[in-house]
Amino acid sequence: MATELSSFAELKKAPLAPSQAPAPMREKEVDSQGRAYATGRRKNAVARVWVKPGTGKITVNGRDQTVYFARPTQQMVIQQPFDVTQRRDQFDVIATVSGGGLSGQAGAVRHGIAQALAKFEPGLRGAMKSSGFLTRDSRVVERKKYGRAGARRRFQFSKR
Repeated sequence: MATELSSFAELKKAPLAPSQAPAPMREKEVDSQGRAYATGRRKNAVARVWVKPGTGKITVNGRDQTVYFARPTQQMVIQQPFDVTQRRDQFDVIATVSGGGLSGQAGAVRHGIAQALAKFEPGLRGAMKSSGFLTRDSRVVERKKYGRAGARRRFQFSKR
């Protein structure tokens, strides 16, 4: 069954078991127009994102990102996948976002950009995965319960 190895040199020479074989490299996934597509989600927001080689222009719902996401923190969130992979100003992004608020939408666009970049250049997947951009943040707002002012907040106490 299992063979015993007495040194690290033998370990290097030992053949890999089928379960320990390196994972096959992913293939580039692009459409007929040379774009990679992905869906990003955060809170209640859903973003459909297309990434293609270009000059770094990011369009969200038909508007420039600086117009749609006015806060610098939201613009920084969207740029994070490009900064981690050193691909800033090399790709054009077209995104349509719906649902949620602006913060959730910015997170959804970031998730979609990271997924699409990983499909366009599979070699970038490791850097983005270690930064946590490919994982969908599953935290959502807790629902309101009956007998409560909110999800957990109680109504104000009054002695009389």
